[in-house]
Amino acid sequence: MATTIRRAVIPAAGLGSRLLPLTKATPKEMLPVGDKPVIEHTVRELVASGITDITIVVSGGKSLIQDHFRPNPALVQQLRSDGKAAFADAVEEVAELARRGHITYLDQHGPYGNGTPVLNAARSFGDEPVLVLWPDDVFVAEVPRAQQLIRAHEQTGCPVLALLPIDPSEAGRYGVPQVKEDLGGGLLRINALVEKPDPEQAPSSYAAIGGYVITPGIVDELRELTRRWYEHRTGEIYLTDAVNAYAATRAAYGQVIQGRWYDTGNPADYLVAQFAHALAHPDYGPRLRRLAHDLDPSS
Repeated sequence: MATTIRRAVIPAAGLGSRLLPLTKATPKEMLPVGDKPVIEHTVRELVASGITDITIVVSGGKSLIQDHFRPNPALVQQLRSDGKAAFADAVEEVAELARRGHITYLDQHGPYGNGTPVLNAARSFGDEPVLVLWPDDVFVAEVPRAQQLIRAHEQTGCPVLALLPIDPSEAGRYGVPQVKEDLGGGLLRINALVEKPDPEQAPSSYAAIGGYVITPGIVDELRELTRRWYEHRTGEIYLTDAVNAYAATRAAYGQVIQGRWYDTGNPADYLVAQFAHALAHPDYGPRLRRLAHDLDPSS
């Protein structure tokens, strides 16, 4: 599909500390959800949404990500020689996915925080808007989340954050937007994000989840934050701080995403993502339902 946004950044330099010791040797981005590593779900979403230039920002110990998307002719030849054509096709398809997304890799440098990898990649943006998606999220939606964000940007010409409705009691887990105006269709103009508020003080019943459209103005705010990073209360550079600085004087929006979000960044949610994906599988789902019934006949 043609799109007004053609570039995307996937920050993949984190330690995955919440999943240790599982992530001691295996990057969290390479943990499987179904038959694919979680980062492949993100790449597929971007390519399906018309993105043709993907930068994955990495750190030491992340070579498995590059290996996964790199062509492997020797493996393909061996699989075909062994009569395993379907597996050979699957390996080739992953390499083709990387080619279509024109994946490049960049080593992260600078202060800690999820704003730094965006700033590292920003020198190639020019004046273009860019998508930022996390590599440990899986979205299941009729219209990909990335497409929904792109459409919101096309409507507004401004930065856009992905939002989901939440139970107010869950507000302390998320960044919660202050909503200035509801434009309909799930598009909200926002004043700011309040990080992990007490539920009774939450400014709305929405949460900012994985997904941003970043414009040059947000990049400028990230640069300013980096110049003064030592003044920050945590010494870290975060996208939400740049969004808040931007939204103080200019228009920023949130788009309520239609679909289901699975965060794989902690053990409980990772297991939920695995289970949900398996239940939806035509082969695995019936077997898992039978197992669940055998373990708990009342379910």
